[in-house]
Amino acid sequence: MTLQFTKGHGTGNDFILYADPAGENPLDAAQVRALCDRHMGIGADGVIRTVRSQALPDGKAALDEDAGAEWFMDYVNADGTTAEMCGNGIRVYVRYLIENGLITLESGDTVAIGTRAGVRDVQRSGTGFQVDLGRWTLEEGEPLVRVKELKVARPGQGIDVGNPHIVVALADVDELADADLTYVPQVDPAPQDGANIELVVPHDPLVTDGIGRITMRVHERGVGETLSCGTGVAASALATRHWAGASAPNNWHVDVPGGTLGVRMFAAEDGEHVGLSGPAVLVYTGTIDLA
Repeated sequence: MTLQFTKGHGTGNDFILYADPAGENPLDAAQVRALCDRHMGIGADGVIRTVRSQALPDGKAALDEDAGAEWFMDYVNADGTTAEMCGNGIRVYVRYLIENGLITLESGDTVAIGTRAGVRDVQRSGTGFQVDLGRWTLEEGEPLVRVKELKVARPGQGIDVGNPHIVVALADVDELADADLTYVPQVDPAPQDGANIELVVPHDPLVTDGIGRITMRVHERGVGETLSCGTGVAASALATRHWAGASAPNNWHVDVPGGTLGVRMFAAEDGEHVGLSGPAVLVYTGTIDLA
């Protein structure tokens, strides 16, 4: 099988995308690992299959939630494991749909996309895309997180934004730079399904002109350290707002190694939602022989 693919990224969080509208050509875990290998493959943090929702069981659940969710983002991590959602990936996915003529989306228009975390609405803007990540959950407890090269374990705050995160506050940027995220952080107690681990340092001052600002690094479950993680950015802003108290703002800028993303918390009929905004770039297209 020859795979025609596109390489894309959102603030350095990179993906291999391919079209399979009828759901006839899924990749197995070994193929995903081979494609994502940065030395012997294309290299990416994950693979996104473009498939119509009606062609997948998870997609049919999305259609039950929203009949307008024609397209499903079938996202698989670099290690071949499936993931519920990807905040950077869904923006790149919508860019891919547009550029390949699968949807038409003008600036200000919104499209519903099926994911394993439910349907997510993505709006096109002048500088990129904004995605409504939906309701979020503040988890109970303070799991201890041990990160290589940090001398002591730190308490973390669990946040669920459709996929699981544990956010850890550090003292300064030097500590953030010292952390070695090539090793998997150890969490006690260990989350049943794993979690993405975010290390966060607040800016000084934390808030300028009504916008909060933090710097973040992330170890993604099933991938390793990535230059960015969209849902992790949202989780980090939510955790920092929680720690800062009632006077903290609902709008945040989060700096990651790959750039800067925007986060906004807002009221909805079913509770508070969190939104993510940022760029989505398609880099190149090509073909590869899967054999």
